[in-house]
Amino acid sequence: MSTKIFLSSPHMSGSEQRYIREAFETNWIAPLGPNVNGFEQELQEYTGAPFAAALSAGTAAIHLALILLDVKPGDLVICQSFTFSATANPIVYQGATPVFVDSEPDTWNMDPASMETAIQACLSGSLTGTPKAPKAIIPVHLYGMPAKMQQINAIAEKYGIPVIEDAAEALGSSIHGKKCGTFGKFGILSFNGNKIITTSGGGALLSDDGSLIEKARFLATQARDSAPHYQHSHIGYNYRMSNIVAGIGRGQLEVLDGHMELRRKNFKRYKAFFESLQSKGYSIEMLNEPEGYKSNRWLSTILIEPEHNKGITAESLRIVFESHSIETRPLWKPMHLQPVFEGTPYFGSGLSETLFKNGLCLPSGSNLTQEEAGRIFNVLESVFI
Repeated sequence: MSTKIFLSSPHMSGSEQRYIREAFETNWIAPLGPNVNGFEQELQEYTGAPFAAALSAGTAAIHLALILLDVKPGDLVICQSFTFSATANPIVYQGATPVFVDSEPDTWNMDPASMETAIQACLSGSLTGTPKAPKAIIPVHLYGMPAKMQQINAIAEKYGIPVIEDAAEALGSSIHGKKCGTFGKFGILSFNGNKIITTSGGGALLSDDGSLIEKARFLATQARDSAPHYQHSHIGYNYRMSNIVAGIGRGQLEVLDGHMELRRKNFKRYKAFFESLQSKGYSIEMLNEPEGYKSNRWLSTILIEPEHNKGITAESLRIVFESHSIETRPLWKPMHLQPVFEGTPYFGSGLSETLFKNGLCLPSGSNLTQEEAGRIFNVLESVFI
């Protein structure tokens, strides 16, 4: 039985152990410490964000951002539908209602035109019976591809709505040289085990507002007031990153650009293969970068319409890969189709539904070996050639 090839497995640099060893040697095992401070500073330097708070998860970062924007029960929050549930769940934590917006074809991310339609519906009162301005907008950079942030921000500014930029999958990606995570009022990063760099589990909140990041740190450490005893004037959360975990992140950050180039190389190899199939009557799409955009290519994704590919579907290809112990995954099921969000407002043309139906994520790890790549392409050749 062949060893399993994972979709996107952790790829260690070798330096992580040094930072962890320093934490053990100095007994900084408890939360916070020099690695947390260092990781935050290095994230700021890498992304260009003036301020950063290292947290336990990207989900925690979204939750804190909503709290800092005073999102409360009964409020409305515009949210991309084509995403992982962690983008939308914190809206519900606050008792607010997500208003889901469809994707556009150039990036597969939030469609600015549908977003404005959703905002106007909120303001008209047609959703709740009472005119309400959305408290926030949450676009997502899926699979490392930046969303159309210039258009999204222009519309958000027009209506005075803050943007929470979910860059959980897009660390290292950029638009005209400006790093993802720095376009909104807040930026969200994730260091989950399958991301381009990992801390095993963790995230970060970015902002250009230092006072809000300080408040995020306060809330993330159980909102303990400054007093010799334990005193609390606010509800707090256990959302801070530990010093050990931050040490892993510091080692990973040192090799982020290298990991990004390896993933971009994976994408180019897949693209060359699928383009070679055009002469054989196949038409398989991969997402190209708009001008000025640079994707970290966290995951390489394809669209397979069976009517243009001799009946082959994303699901039939996934099953063949699975039989060879190779992990692939359907694209995200849109949030407006999820049972838990049944009846939630949605605006769009249904593009995200088509993407979900015909899309597949391919193995994209920066640590793919030549032998593993050979196995992947042997399967592709067996299906298409």
